[in-house]
Amino acid sequence: MATKFADILFIAIAVAIVVAQLFILRSTARGMRFAGAATRLPARPALEWAYAIVPALALAALLLFSWRAMHPEVVHVEGVAPAVGLDS
Repeated sequence: MATKFADILFIAIAVAIVVAQLFILRSTARGMRFAGAATRLPARPALEWAYAIVPALALAALLLFSWRAMHPEVVHVEGVAPAVGLDS
């Protein structure tokens, strides 16, 4: 069970990761727009986006698994106790 401090810290870190990923995607879009003028290499926009989006998806999966590890679901077990005989 995670504490409130751990929850707040996790959310703050997740927000920082999301902001950083948005800047990476913005930078990728701007770099692809100006790359044709600066270099003579052929443009490969699908590859550029893959290099930007795949790590973002991997980080999202890591955040999801980390949150679930911090907050495991409560396990409800129904058991039948054996009858205790009062006859001795």
